[in-house]
Amino acid sequence: MVDVLDEQEWRSRAAAHRARLEALIGGYLALRREGRAHPVEDFLFTYYGHRPSRLLTWHPGAGVVLAGARAGELGPGYADTPEGAVLDAAELLPRRLAAVRWIRDLLAAISARPAHLGCFGLHEWAMVYRLDPAEVRHASWPLRLPPEDVAALLEQRGVRCSHFDAFRFFTEPARPLNVLSPSRENRGELEQPGCLHANMDLYKWACKLSPLVPGELVADCFALARRIRAVDMRASPYDLSALGYEPIRVETPEGRAEYAAHQRGFTEDAAPLRARLLAACDSLLARAGRVGQDAAAGR
Repeated sequence: MVDVLDEQEWRSRAAAHRARLEALIGGYLALRREGRAHPVEDFLFTYYGHRPSRLLTWHPGAGVVLAGARAGELGPGYADTPEGAVLDAAELLPRRLAAVRWIRDLLAAISARPAHLGCFGLHEWAMVYRLDPAEVRHASWPLRLPPEDVAALLEQRGVRCSHFDAFRFFTEPARPLNVLSPSRENRGELEQPGCLHANMDLYKWACKLSPLVPGELVADCFALARRIRAVDMRASPYDLSALGYEPIRVETPEGRAEYAAHQRGFTEDAAPLRARLLAACDSLLARAGRVGQDAAAGR
């Protein structure tokens, strides 16, 4: 069965998507035009690599016909049908199948685990541990504590980071302080739903599945990632108060309690998004089977 969106509905959804994202990234785009870096906003584009133009572009997802549209106005991957334009799943899906399966398995593994809330954001501290000040990633922003106090905190408390893409940015001296050894190979065994980075990564997976998933899902994941990134950097050793980010002082019991409360909230907010992405992956895998059957039958 093919879903068909009438022209008024899909154009309204596309316009609402663009307006929502423009409001979220307008400040980032203005700073970029001025050539000014931002330690919070930039991350969502430099690390995740999804260009603003792609983020602003709405897609209906696989198998949805846009009535009254022509493929040429919608961009690559669309095909014309008598009813309108549709994403060409037969062309797109075979090239994405391995990624869809991998993302699906990771999402399912994370969903099946309980949330752990004891890391207190010290991954960012481990990224500056025993580092020459000139080599610090956000060197234009001061640290809240002297480097020796940053080091003392890590050495006293240790680090409990389960996320490979955070762990790989630890300084070499900081790696032995981590109680886990995350890697590309074991991320499916270690990543868990209380991790800020695992929840920010929902945006990464939505981007990798785009345009085969609805634009609203990508936008929802981006909005969550943006909120999480702000907390991530508020809990870091950097002083970003001049940008309006009041620190979460995880070096204190009160700050650790505040950080854990944010983790708990993000865990709850991420769960339905993870479920929607998982359902989208299952739908795409089922569709891939039908596409393969149609190709074998010469349809």
